[in-house]
Amino acid sequence: MNKHFWKGRKVLITGFEGFLGSNLTKALLYSGAKIYGLDIKVRRKDTILAAADYKKITVIKGSVADYKLVKNIIRRNKINVVFHLAAEAIVGKCHNDPLCTFSTNIQGTWNILEACRGLKNIRAVVIASSDKAYGSHKKLPYTEKTPLQGNHPYDVSKSCADLIANTYAYTYGLPVCVTRCGNIFGPGDFNFSRLVPDAVICALTCKKLLIRSDGLFTRDYVFVEDIVNGYILLAEKICKLNLSGECFNFSCERPVTVIKLVKMISKAIGKPADYKILNQIKYEIRHQYLSSRKARAKLGWRPVFSLDTGLKNTIGWYKKVF
Repeated sequence: MNKHFWKGRKVLITGFEGFLGSNLTKALLYSGAKIYGLDIKVRRKDTILAAADYKKITVIKGSVADYKLVKNIIRRNKINVVFHLAAEAIVGKCHNDPLCTFSTNIQGTWNILEACRGLKNIRAVVIASSDKAYGSHKKLPYTEKTPLQGNHPYDVSKSCADLIANTYAYTYGLPVCVTRCGNIFGPGDFNFSRLVPDAVICALTCKKLLIRSDGLFTRDYVFVEDIVNGYILLAEKICKLNLSGECFNFSCERPVTVIKLVKMISKAIGKPADYKILNQIKYEIRHQYLSSRKARAKLGWRPVFSLDTGLKNTIGWYKKVF
């Protein structure tokens, strides 16, 4: 982190209480930046942010789908950097409520971009997308040149938001970049519908893990601290390297199946893997993982944490919290 870059900067983080948002907020709190946090809920219990952290943040309750609110925050406070992380991210919920998904993920994104358009004080806008924006492709790993062709509500919402971000970069000159990450895991993830926290807690409490798929779906997993470092590095370099309009994949580049990951977690905890295959999953891409070659070459980013080390740190955190 370049503390000289961040000192005195006014930074808006949408979805600041979420898993990635809270980790990013914590990292930036000690950078000298002035943090503005927007979330639909505030002072949640399921966050790693402590009471002392909240005293250092200007907390705003509301939705990114509220354009008037977003515009007022960005323009009245003369925000310099925006990390747009707020989104409906649970695939099952997105499938059941596509209108809410499109409102939050697509409209919320264009609200952020439109509120920033034409402002000379904006130095960087980082839009958090997803590997699912690419949709399903036979050629793996996905690179940033892989076409965006989501099919299901969550995937489509990310594909659309990414294209809209490109519009604001190329048409209006807004310094905006898009990030697409592998499956993020680590301390602070209280969403137990995700594989890593679910598998860890089941192993720690001697419960059988229910695997919704056939266990052979392939993903890459990346430690949250590496993603936070990638986001910060990207924001620092958007203008310096003239990166506006570009997208970057962040991944550990070690794809594994669900069953293999579960066995790795069980081994790290020191218990035999105990799981049941339900094979009930729908609307999920079977094999998906990313190349981070571009982030390595252009940003100098590389993951510090291996999958094994990241899991060890994550398990240690859950042992303390639960």
